[in-house]
Amino acid sequence: MLESLMAFFQSTAFMNLTIGNIVMFAVAGVLIYIAIAKDAEPLLLIPIAFGIILANVPPDVTGILNPPTETSPGGVLWYLQQGLALGIYPPLIFLGIGALTDFSFMLSYPITIFLGGAAQMGIFITFLLAKFFGFSLKQAASIGIIGGADGPTSIYITSKFAPELLSIIAISAYSYIALIPVLQPMVSKMLTTKEERRIRMKPPRKVTKTERVLFPIVTTIIVALIIPKSLPLIGMLMFGNLLREAGVVKRLVEAASRYILDTVTILLCVSVGASARADIFLTPKSLLVFGMGAVAFVTAITFGILFAKLMNLFLKDKINPLIGAAGVSAVPDSARVAQRIAQEEDPTNFILMHAMSPNVAGVIGSAVAAGIFLSLIK
Repeated sequence: MLESLMAFFQSTAFMNLTIGNIVMFAVAGVLIYIAIAKDAEPLLLIPIAFGIILANVPPDVTGILNPPTETSPGGVLWYLQQGLALGIYPPLIFLGIGALTDFSFMLSYPITIFLGGAAQMGIFITFLLAKFFGFSLKQAASIGIIGGADGPTSIYITSKFAPELLSIIAISAYSYIALIPVLQPMVSKMLTTKEERRIRMKPPRKVTKTERVLFPIVTTIIVALIIPKSLPLIGMLMFGNLLREAGVVKRLVEAASRYILDTVTILLCVSVGASARADIFLTPKSLLVFGMGAVAFVTAITFGILFAKLMNLFLKDKINPLIGAAGVSAVPDSARVAQRIAQEEDPTNFILMHAMSPNVAGVIGSAVAAGIFLSLIK
């Protein structure tokens, strides 16, 4: 009887469990707590956290991450992760985002597009910082994209450039997106005065349907001709938006914005979590990447605000600098936070529609930045 019990115990995962695995279980627990108790990006953090749990039950025992062999079909998580390795999931996420996004705010006040572009400076500054710390060009580019606050874009470029950093970069990107309600108000209030936060902006003009339909078509052609490497992301984003604005394919819009987007989000986030094994995640290099992710995010918010203040030196109709912080492409969370900060100073001030302009411009900007890196770095 004792021998049977010993044999059973040896067949369990306890024999291979490491301190690192236990630490990763704790990390997953923290992410689940933040997602549920604080309602911080639960659609992303819960599947990521559960993927971490699945991957850190010793995979040598479970076989859940094993690739297929001549005698074994392979583990289920290995197959799910092929969507990351092959770059399939991020463009599908962009398809759903496009079907959900209203670009009319940006078209109604196009000057605010520059705020979305300014916020992408966080990407390039962090790229230089990562290179200074000794990362390769490809690794530095992958780390820099965290500054765009765009999880799918971060995953897309990292899967091509630095798959060894995929778990830490993806978790960093989504963690800082979840921390937008904390980081954005802190930086915004440091860089703006009460008077600036109270600036009222004129209501946006009405955008015609023709403009809304032409925008995704023209944008796709222009971006594809100038930065063809960004086409998988920009093309799918604009295709989803064209479905939305056409007004005659409601079933396709619903499929893209609900069924495809939700399904792919689950698969992508579980796959990201499953890549965060203890032996990969718990290293000094990973902690450095996580720290630079914070620098990237804060720098992006800072440049968006400062550029808005610079524009106000030349504009007759002033821009509320808070909308510059929404230039990070976390749609629509950063725009909502900008609105909340403005209403703390003046409950009757509504800047949400204006903040959505740099917000959606940031989505395009981060994808374009990724395309630039993919084109220039070989």
